[in-house]
Amino acid sequence: MRAFLYGAVLQWKLDIRSKSLLVTCYLVPLIFFALMGGIFTSVMPDMKDTLIPAMIVMGVSMGAFIGLPPSLAETYGSDIKKIYAANGVPLCFGWAAMYLSAFIHLFLMCLIILLTAPMAFDAALPSDLPLFFAALSIYIAVSLSVGSVLGLTIKNQSKLTMAAQLLFLPSIMLSGIMFPIGLLPGPLITAGKIFPAFWGYRLMLDNGFLPQNLWYLSFVFLITVSFCVILLKGLRRPPQRPF
Repeated sequence: MRAFLYGAVLQWKLDIRSKSLLVTCYLVPLIFFALMGGIFTSVMPDMKDTLIPAMIVMGVSMGAFIGLPPSLAETYGSDIKKIYAANGVPLCFGWAAMYLSAFIHLFLMCLIILLTAPMAFDAALPSDLPLFFAALSIYIAVSLSVGSVLGLTIKNQSKLTMAAQLLFLPSIMLSGIMFPIGLLPGPLITAGKIFPAFWGYRLMLDNGFLPQNLWYLSFVFLITVSFCVILLKGLRRPPQRPF
């Protein structure tokens, strides 16, 4: 356990120096928040009540789908995994350390939005902060688990970037954070419910911590984490030599 915590802290320090993580987990989400927060609240004054969860959904989705997968693909698609095996370190160690590090970074980014939105845009704070933080933690965990599947499955960086964008853009456009979901046609509303962002956004709203908003996120988390474990076990098997 001490070795894992040491590795997680070391990974967190390494991620601080990572330009890609700085861009995807801090720079772009916070710039988007600074620019679009004023626009949203000016065009739609009622959005002051939902601005914080809306901006958080965008930031977490970017960090989880675009920031984490390339790091995982780089680690498990290279000889780094052989170093783990040579030193008797489980392959899941690297994934767990990167997962925990990304979780902390995304949580810090969300705290920045939570603390600055009321002062900058007169946004309403969540009425129940403990429940809000619980919902936020669940949404970050689920999003990172989905991003982990991408990073462990797709090793080619160009294909990974395309797949991440195909997951990120619908998550934002169909979740209801940009405009009321009722403006979309029925098929797109149904399609939007496939993505965790749709349910995470509703879970973080006031009085939104309900079983109907939680069950799908729990299901996705269990499926994706199980799939990650299966993928990591598959990486331990030596490649079969042709006869």
